[in-house]
Order: sequence, then structure tokens, then C-alpha cells
Amino acid sequence: MKRELLIEMAQIAIRSIRGNLLRTGLTVGVIGLGIMALISMTTATSSLEANVVRQFSTLGTDVFTFSQRTETGVNRGRRVRVGEPISYEEAQRFAKEAPKDLQVAYSIFGTSQATLTRGTDRTNPNIQVLGIEENYTDVGGYTIESGRGFTADEAQSSRRLAILGADLVKELFNPWEDPLGQEFSIGAQRYQVIGVLAQKGQAFGMSQDNQCYVPIPCVRQQFSDENRSYRIACKAPTPEDVMELAEAATGVLRVVRRDKPGQDLSFNISMSNSLVSTLGEAISGITIAASIIGIITLFGAGIGLMNIMLVSVSERTREIGTRKALGASPQAIRMQFLIEVILIGQLGGAAGIILGVSAGNGIAFAMDTPFVLPWGWILTGVILSLITSLISGYYPARQAARLDPIVALGRV
Repeated sequence: MKRELLIEMAQIAIRSIRGNLLRTGLTVGVIGLGIMALISMTTATSSLEANVVRQFSTLGTDVFTFSQRTETGVNRGRRVRVGEPISYEEAQRFAKEAPKDLQVAYSIFGTSQATLTRGTDRTNPNIQVLGIEENYTDVGGYTIESGRGFTADEAQSSRRLAILGADLVKELFNPWEDPLGQEFSIGAQRYQVIGVLAQKGQAFGMSQDNQCYVPIPCVRQQFSDENRSYRIACKAPTPEDVMELAEAATGVLRVVRRDKPGQDLSFNISMSNSLVSTLGEAISGITIAASIIGIITLFGAGIGLMNIMLVSVSERTREIGTRKALGASPQAIRMQFLIEVILIGQLGGAAGIILGVSAGNGIAFAMDTPFVLPWGWILTGVILSLITSLISGYYPARQAARLDPIVALGRV
């Protein structure tokens, strides 16, 4: 088909669209809603996936952790019970005997309901207090914005020193005050601020900036570590060394814990890269489900578009008859309607993509997850709107092309 003829058909299609704004608006709305349903859900899940990767990337793919076994159920016909806690002595011994290439950090949970006070200023009673040693911030991926971390001697002493999260500094100190060297209280105990962590934001709805870190002996004295388990984090030199060093470290901890040969592990081991993969697979499942729902919605939109185009053909029988009487071929009539429906479909697709990305990122904002532009799904939306408009418009275009010009001109 000649280029001039295609340009003429496109111009006729544009005039037809502008001359029937109500019908065009309804058609664009039908397509737009279908594309919006698909894009909004996939944008939200893409944002959630980006948030998972962002949160776990603070640990890095070169970190693995040991913790108390907490599974329950049945394994090999035997009931599995909660494992014995990893004690302070076991954590210390492991840190000394671990493979030399590993950087080891262990910590103990104090409380998640502490209230920090300084004069008349008080925090909410939801502050998490952790006992840590000198390597914790490096292994955990934390950045000290001002001040310093604990030295090896301070981490093993009962000196009342503390490292504060960014939110705690805002609650306890005025913007013009330097928190370093200042004192605050946790219960009846007074602590001195020696470091402030850089802001990290929220992870899965929980703030990472309202935590207070003190030396482990301070937690043991103030909160007791009886029946509490220590968490051991290990950082490998490179991600490629993780599996080999994790296997070696597991053997060391088995010896420290006196696990018998052939006996199941008395502790859990988890790796940040495997957690990212597992959560990524779960989110992929959600994305697939959302995509199916969106495609079903788009299928319904396609049916609505077909009905609207059939009405359009019925209303324009005299126009079709006139064009045929002037020499237009059935192929030209069919192409005319297809061009029109493609233009309408792309308008609907563009509207749906804009609304879908906006709605999806609105959901992401509510969940405090990152803003994303899912380019792959945006391209998919463009293709789907094209396919939907072609499939939905082909039958009405075929009906228009098959009209008898004499019959069409005879209709009122």
C-alpha cells in the first residue's frame, strides 16, 4: 500500500477520532483501565522487589549468620525442638577459632521497648537496644556518620558507652547540639554517646534508625542474657568465598557447640544472598499472579473495545458506502478501521501506562519502598495495547470491509 494512501487514512482516522470524542474517550478509557490494572500491580511488585534487594544489600552477598535454631515440626520421624541458645562463651570462642579470612561479629538482643531520656526529652518506648562488639558495624554494613565505634577493650568492658541511630539523635538533641560526649539514660543507667550512625531508613516497615548499641557486658548486666541467644555474623573477603568459608565456619561452630558427628546442626545458618533469592522468587510469584489478573482485565477491555467499534461501524455505514462507491477497495476500508483502532489503542495504552505507574508508585510510597519505572512492563503495556486493539478491531474492520455499498448507501 502506498505511503500517501496510508498518510491519508491516518488523517481520516484522526478526524474521525476528533469528531467522536465521547466514543473515543470511552474506548481509550476501556483500554487504559486494562493497561492500568496490569502496570500498577507490576510496578508495585517491582518496587517491593527493589526494596528487598536494597535492604539486604546492606549486609552484602558476602555475609552469613549463625543463630539459634527455632524450627519446630518433624524431621526424619523425630520431633524438632527449639535449639539451645548460642551462649556468650560460645560466641567468644567461635570468634577466636573461626577461619582467619572471616571477619566475625556477634551481638545480643537487649530489649525492643526501651525509653531513652535526656533531661526532659524522652523517646517513644519502642527503642531497640543491642549489645555489640567492635566488628559489628563493619560486618553489618553500617556507616558511622560522626564519632567512632567501640574499641576491642571498650566492647568487652562495662563502660557505659553508646552508638545511636539517626532518629534517636533527632529525638534527644537539638539540631545545633553535638551529641558526641553527651549523656542520656536507659532506665537507671547513664550512657555517653561516642558515635552516630548514618541514616538507613526503614526495612520492611521497621525503622533501622531508632536503635541503640552498647557494649555486650552492659546488656548482660542491665537486661541479663540468661536463655538469650547470641547472633554471629561472618563476612567473607569476597562473595565467591562465602560457600567455602561458611562450610568451614559451620564445622568450627559444631565443635564449639559439641555437636556429635552425624547429628543435625544445633543452630541455623543463613546467607543474605540466599534470602534475596528466596524473597525474589516469592515476589516473582506475586508478579506472575498480578500479571494474570491484569491480562484478564485487559481481555475484558478488549471485548468492550470490540463492542464499541461494532457500534462505530454501524453508525458509519453511509460513510463506508460512499467511500466504496468512489472506488475504495475492501482492503482499504479494513485498513482504515484498523489504523483508527490502533491509534485509539495506543492512546489508551499511554493513558494506562501513566496512570498505572502513578498508582503503582503511590502504593510503593505508602509501603515506603523505592520509586521505580518498570521499563520492561511499560514496553509490555505498549505491545499488549497494540495486540488488544488489533484483535478487538479486526472483526469490526472486516465487517466494514464486507458491507455492500448499495445497501450501505440505502441506510438512513
